[in-house]
Amino acid sequence: MTWTTTAMARTKASPEQIWKLWESVADWSRWDESVESSRLDGAFVQGARGSLKPRGGPRATFALVSVEPRVAFTSRSSLPLTTLDIVHTLRVEGSETVIEHRVEMKGVLTFLFRRLIGESIARGLPMVVERLAQLAAGAPS
Repeated sequence: MTWTTTAMARTKASPEQIWKLWESVADWSRWDESVESSRLDGAFVQGARGSLKPRGGPRATFALVSVEPRVAFTSRSSLPLTTLDIVHTLRVEGSETVIEHRVEMKGVLTFLFRRLIGESIARGLPMVVERLAQLAAGAPS
């Protein structure tokens, strides 16, 4: 079983400005209010591992399963019998950058985790992407 939710925002910020915010894992809570704390062990490269503590939830580990600088990265967390991927992509359209965050759950217990955390993620994701876009636009290039 698979479950997916997606949110997008447009910004005048450059891909480089957004990328700086993405790769500063310890500061993810600046643009994602559902994150209490986060950290990455090492450089922001494929294979790196980290952890994230959501507000009101248990600490979870994740791995960067793909990283294409200034274009996209995917973080993966393992839930019982289910994987949770968050795919972050950037594309330039004219004078704007489009930010997209897509959350994908796959596995036997997707139906359960969709109810436990997925619906909350889906409600908050548009605000997360919009806050990232606003923060990046105000950040120096």
